[in-house]
Amino acid sequence: MNSSLARPHTPTTLVNGRVVLPDRVETGRALVIEGGRIAGLADLADLGSDVERIDVGGDWITPGLLDIHTHGALRHTFNEPDPAAWAAITRENLRRGTTSLLATFAPTPDLEAGLAFCRQWMQERHDGARVLGAYLESPYINVLQKGALDASCVRPADDGTAGALLQYADILRVFMLAPELPGALDLVKAINDAGIVPSAGHTMAHDSHVLAAMRAGLRHVTHLWSAMSTVVREGPWRKPGVIEAALAFDGLTAEMIADNRHLPETLMRLAYKCLGPDRLCVVSDALSGAGLPEGSVYTMGGMSYDVRDGVGMMLDRSSFAGSTTLLPQMLPVLLNVVGIPVMEAVRMVTLTPARIIGVAAEIGSLEPGKRADLVVFDEAFVAQRVMLDGEWV
Repeated sequence: MNSSLARPHTPTTLVNGRVVLPDRVETGRALVIEGGRIAGLADLADLGSDVERIDVGGDWITPGLLDIHTHGALRHTFNEPDPAAWAAITRENLRRGTTSLLATFAPTPDLEAGLAFCRQWMQERHDGARVLGAYLESPYINVLQKGALDASCVRPADDGTAGALLQYADILRVFMLAPELPGALDLVKAINDAGIVPSAGHTMAHDSHVLAAMRAGLRHVTHLWSAMSTVVREGPWRKPGVIEAALAFDGLTAEMIADNRHLPETLMRLAYKCLGPDRLCVVSDALSGAGLPEGSVYTMGGMSYDVRDGVGMMLDRSSFAGSTTLLPQMLPVLLNVVGIPVMEAVRMVTLTPARIIGVAAEIGSLEPGKRADLVVFDEAFVAQRVMLDGEWV
C-alpha cells in the first residue's frame, strides 16, 4: 500500500479523485484534510501554495468503512482475549479499507473474559482498525436457529445471567437475542435502557413477537435471512416471521451479508428495495476463515469449520459459518451484482452503520468536522491508500 505522511500542521489535499459523498460523487474538486479532520471540498484554483497535494489518479475517495458485525480473520476471532489475535484482525481490516469496527462476540464459555479484554483494548492505542465497541450475538437465542453457533452455550433469556453481560454496557453497542423466548421482552427493555441497541437474531419469532419487542425497545435485525424465521402455515393461517417483519415494519434497521454466498442476488435486491440505503447496512460477519485459502479449517470456541466455495461452512454442510469476505470486498457485489448506485452502496458500509450505532457525528461520511478516516479505492474497489485520523497508514 502506498504511504505518504503529511507535514505536521499542513493541510493535505487529495486531488484528481472521485469523492463519494452521501448523496453524490464530486469530481474536479479537492478534498481538504487538516488537523486530523475533514475540512471540506475546495476548488483547485483556491488552493494555496503551502498545501500538500496528493494526486490519486482518478480513484474513488470514500469514507473509511465501518463493519458493525465482524468476528475475526486470519484464524483469529475477537472471542480470544489475546493481543496478537486482535492485532491480526484489526490490521487486516484496516489494510483493506475498514477503519472502524465492532468486535463481535459469539456465545462461548469465555465470553465475559473476551468482553473484559475488549474494554481494556479500547482504553489503549493500537495499530489497526479502530474498535468502537462490542457486538454481542448473545447466548439467548432459539436453538432451532443456532446456525453455526455452539448449542452447548445457548441459555434461557430469563436464567438470570444477562446481568453479568450488561455490566459491559459501557462497551456494548449491539446486543442480539431471540425476542420470542420467555423473559426476552424484559431483557430487551434492560438492553435499551442501558443505551445498547437491541437486535433480533437467531430466532423463530413471529411478527407478533417482533412487534411486542419493538414496544420494549427492539430496533435492529441481525443478518437478514440467516438463522431467521420466515412465514409459516398454521392450518390455513399464514404467520409472518422475523424476515417479513424486518422488511415491512417501520422503526427497524437491518443488516445483510453481501458476500454473494449467504444471499442470492434476488434476496439482496429485495432487502435493498424494502429498506433502502438508510435503514439497511452491510456487514461482513467474517469469522476466522476470512483471508484463508480454500479448504482451510478454522475454529471458534469449541466449533470447527472450513472454507468451501468462498464461504465458511459447518463441516457437516448443514449451515454457513460466517463469511470469509471482509467488508470492502463486498462493495463490488453491491455495485455489480445487486446494481446499487455507488453513493448508496458506500453509504450502506459507512454512514448507515454509523447512524445505527450512534457514531455518525464523528465518522461515516466526508463531511466537514468529521474524523479524517478515508480510503482511496481503485476502479475494482481494492484499497490503494487508507487514512486514519488524518494520517496515512
